[in-house]
Amino acid sequence: MAAVFPTVREVLALGPVRHGAPRVVAGDEGLDRPVRWVHVAEVPDIATLLGGGELVLTTGIGLPGDDAGLRAFIGDLADVGVSGLVVELGRRYVSGVPRVMAAAAERRGLPLVELRRATPFVRITEAVHALIVDAQLTELRATEEIHQRFNDLSVEGADAAEVIRQAAELSGCPVVLENLSRQVLGYDPAGESAELLLDGWEQHSRRIRPAGRTAYDPDSGWLVTTVGARGQDWGRLLLRWPASGDVPSAQAVEPSVGSPTRLTILIERAASTLALGRLIRRDAEGLERQIHRTLLTALLDHSRPVDEVGLRAKALGVVLDRRHLVGVMVRHRADDPAGEVGPEAGQARLRDLSEAVGQALREAKLTALTSAVDDNSVGALLALPDPAAEDRALSAFASALRQVRLDAGAGRTGPGVDMSRSSSGAEPSRVAPGVEAARVGVEGARGAGPGAVIVAAGSGVSTLREARRSLVEARQVAEAARRDRRDLPIFRLPHVGLAGLLHLLRDEPRLQTFVERELGALLEYDARHPRERLLDTLRAYLEQGRNKSAAAAAAHLSRPAFYERLARIARVLDVDLDSVEAALSLHVALLALDAVRTP
Repeated sequence: MAAVFPTVREVLALGPVRHGAPRVVAGDEGLDRPVRWVHVAEVPDIATLLGGGELVLTTGIGLPGDDAGLRAFIGDLADVGVSGLVVELGRRYVSGVPRVMAAAAERRGLPLVELRRATPFVRITEAVHALIVDAQLTELRATEEIHQRFNDLSVEGADAAEVIRQAAELSGCPVVLENLSRQVLGYDPAGESAELLLDGWEQHSRRIRPAGRTAYDPDSGWLVTTVGARGQDWGRLLLRWPASGDVPSAQAVEPSVGSPTRLTILIERAASTLALGRLIRRDAEGLERQIHRTLLTALLDHSRPVDEVGLRAKALGVVLDRRHLVGVMVRHRADDPAGEVGPEAGQARLRDLSEAVGQALREAKLTALTSAVDDNSVGALLALPDPAAEDRALSAFASALRQVRLDAGAGRTGPGVDMSRSSSGAEPSRVAPGVEAARVGVEGARGAGPGAVIVAAGSGVSTLREARRSLVEARQVAEAARRDRRDLPIFRLPHVGLAGLLHLLRDEPRLQTFVERELGALLEYDARHPRERLLDTLRAYLEQGRNKSAAAAAAHLSRPAFYERLARIARVLDVDLDSVEAALSLHVALLALDAVRTP
């Protein structure tokens, strides 16, 4: 990435400067400082008029004649942060600058350059300023390209992988997207080794602690920005500066210090594109299908006022006011129950399930809003006359759905298909899709096999404003029940264990925030001291019901060593491990951490 401003070294390579036969007499290590502007000065108190980053040109005719004055002059320039001092010989200094000036500049690391031939300063200033303006125009064009590229990605609805790829391509640097629990959601190594980039990522990420929403962490070499929208952050986007080259100081990318660099603009635009894309994909699901789906999605996403949903539902003949409302979700146990892959197969499978749910509701004589609510689930909001009808209505729906799927499976059986094996034991030469669908449908209706479905219901509520809670609960139960092998007609919240529920909520930023709040200090400690594995010690202690002797044996540690580690955990977390409430909170956080780390 080209710098916005040329360096002192680059200025010395310009034609008008080379014409003056430049010679660096002090401050070689500062030659890569950026030159923000060129200033000609012939007075000793010029430092008060400078802002830092200037290359000062002088003939020396107005400089102090005593050693103390020259030291003070150099000190003032260094304090204000000038890029360097260029002295033309011939008028005040003939053979070279005074040794005291060179010594003072060397001590302060200030580049001091002699011009041994007379050179019009105006040519130098014109050349440098033209270089600066060209660099700024180049930077402006590059910034415009960044904005245009990410605007196009937003309009096209590009997925996160494409946004990350473009960010890595534009910057030439590795880019990583992670969630709040430091789990990698996407990455592009920019030609480097992905294994090296991601090895031990969680521990490495916990050491990256920049100050600010977008900031550069000089210790780790990562530029970091937070990803989120509508006041809810859900991840971080990280970009690693190259090991050498244009590496800015920490202040160079602090928004409060000045204009952000090109990479800061890039990473912030990439983060906003990711956040916008997540919002668009979520909201688009409620706009692309029938009105039932629009209303159900509005309840789930708060995208429409509840009163408007009630009025529009009533216009459809679904009265939701003054009714007992129950959220229901139906989904396949497996994402590809028929062993098929691809978007078309998934859409056809979801469409069949949606039709089956609608028919089951009609046969059970139930009033409801119903439609697919995501790529795997069909939702329904039952409107019942009173709470007493809830159990009866759910049982009738589950029974009707099972029968509908059985009938549909039997109706698809194709004639003239040989399902027998040959004498060699080989599979038949052809299997009609209808027969396979029938087999999957019948097994699914029985609650077994790859085509099995889960019917989950949330808690009943009395107002439309509470309907979202019932729908979300039903979705949570349906997702968590995928781990339960029981064949229950209806899954309710009491059927789902805590571990299953936490696994369902693993992508919820608030759960990840809870894990960080409870265990973050311990995880950071383990990242710094990987041999101690205090998290495993805490896990053994809690899983053994806080029985220290049993926990020490389970951890294969002596009791004194185990007790010492427990004391260290208590200090790191600032918590009383003998407290039942504290232990419970930590145990839930550990289960949530396992859920977050489990794909």
